[in-house]
Amino acid sequence: MGTVGVALFLPVALAATAGGGDAVIVEHTFVVSQIKLRRLCNDTLVTVVNGQLPGPAIEVTEGDSLVVHVINKSPSGLTIHWHGVKQQLNCWADGAGMITQCPIQPNKNFTYRFNVKGQEGTLWWHAHVGCLRATIHGALLIRPRSGPNSYPFPRPNKEIPIVIGEWLGMDPIELETRIQRSILSDEPLSATINGKLGDANNCSGVIEDNYILNVEQGKTYLLRIVNAALHSEYYVKIAGHTFTVVAADANYVKPYNTDTIAIAPGETVDALLVADASPGRYYIVANSKSMKVKTRGIVHYNPSKRYDDTPVMAPDMPGKNDAVASFYFHGNLTSLPHPLAHPVPANVDEQLFMAIDTTHMCREGGSVCGLVSRMNNISFQLPSRTPLLKAHYYHNVSSSVSTLQEFPSSIPPGLVYDEGQTSKATSVRRLRYNTTVEIVFRCPPVMYSYSNPMHLHGHDFFVLAQGHGKYDAQKDVQTYNLVDPPVRNTILVPVVGWTAIRFVASNPGVWFLHCHYEKHASSGMAMAFMVENGPTLDSTLPPPPSDYPSCDDQNSGLAF
Repeated sequence: MGTVGVALFLPVALAATAGGGDAVIVEHTFVVSQIKLRRLCNDTLVTVVNGQLPGPAIEVTEGDSLVVHVINKSPSGLTIHWHGVKQQLNCWADGAGMITQCPIQPNKNFTYRFNVKGQEGTLWWHAHVGCLRATIHGALLIRPRSGPNSYPFPRPNKEIPIVIGEWLGMDPIELETRIQRSILSDEPLSATINGKLGDANNCSGVIEDNYILNVEQGKTYLLRIVNAALHSEYYVKIAGHTFTVVAADANYVKPYNTDTIAIAPGETVDALLVADASPGRYYIVANSKSMKVKTRGIVHYNPSKRYDDTPVMAPDMPGKNDAVASFYFHGNLTSLPHPLAHPVPANVDEQLFMAIDTTHMCREGGSVCGLVSRMNNISFQLPSRTPLLKAHYYHNVSSSVSTLQEFPSSIPPGLVYDEGQTSKATSVRRLRYNTTVEIVFRCPPVMYSYSNPMHLHGHDFFVLAQGHGKYDAQKDVQTYNLVDPPVRNTILVPVVGWTAIRFVASNPGVWFLHCHYEKHASSGMAMAFMVENGPTLDSTLPPPPSDYPSCDDQNSGLAF
């Protein structure tokens, strides 16, 4: 491993050597290390990529190949997940710790290589071991092959990533240890916009820096919004302005005008902002839906002024625990016809009903109990030594994963939400190639319920419907949108409600399905699909890369 110099921090674009027209190889180097950041009067040790928080934004064009060299100079094993990238026939590069690979150990390197084909819009990347994604994350921007004039909306004057995060005030490794001990009461000290806590945070008279978005009157800005937070959905508003939502999870939607964006962890939203207000300063605010946590930056119409004392206008925000605005935001999105879009499959081969909730698990004879999360009364447990994908590829899952259990297709009879004992297991469901799967997620129908942002690796899915109360198969199927449902990779299952999705399992490999609230994921709200190979070479997963990380001498006990 060579000396880390300035050149390592810069992306490199090389002409593709075979076919592909204008496609190129985009190459980055990620140096993962620990640095101290001073926030809220304290120095906190955090793990970051290339000394940045958030990490570098990666920009590619649809059809490009991406090569990312990860050099781990941190004290923890880690992986990088390319959130929303389909990784067709390339599950080895998905980057889910102990699902598709062993973590990259300290002082070790690994190179991710994959194509970004058939997708346009905003995705993102993040660590996929423990809570490290709190500070190891960044945007992945995919532009159309035909250029910005081919956007199915007015061409913006500028494109701006907006990454919503959370400042924990502690090392993410410490937070993960506490979650594994069933201590789930920790909350972030503040939200962040592009790493800035904002002037709503004041410590001993020291006001935290704002993120500043400089705009020019009359121009249009494409905000590429990512929720990289661990704990909460956020409402985003800009005083005196409205948004036009044009995409979600790198899938175009019919333009939707709103003054409030609801975005859950794992989700992305592309929204046009027209600078059509009177010159001045306007707060852009991100408020947690479920916690007393927020951040704000400033949209500034007069960036040429060295000092501007213009009063900053603030928006009226939805109240804490206001789930209505989120429900209607997600329900108002519909897909836009596009050459990259696929039709909704009409016939379902396999239907799954999934209860997603939390309960208590006791050990040591019942003397020690802690809160765990589960799906269909199974709390997911990562394999200890062999990644699921490796065991699946070499046909030795049963012998390599002692905790293996088949994931049930229906909710266990008599399940009482948020109560009762559960079991821990590595729960998987095997799917034949090209199986059309429908899933109905159900959140707890109880007074103190909660939403769950569910993320599926390796596939997009159609969001057919959502509703409140108990799912009624005969009645609710009549509400399914089979014409223009939104296409997502992460969907928020509403409080005291349900969501129905449908996808085609056309990507061989092992694909993780989990909640993107870190406390829920790390405590077991997950399962995995094992998608079998198809009948041809073009539908068969190739072997692992030559530098596939080894599990020797590693601690794989950290969760997702």
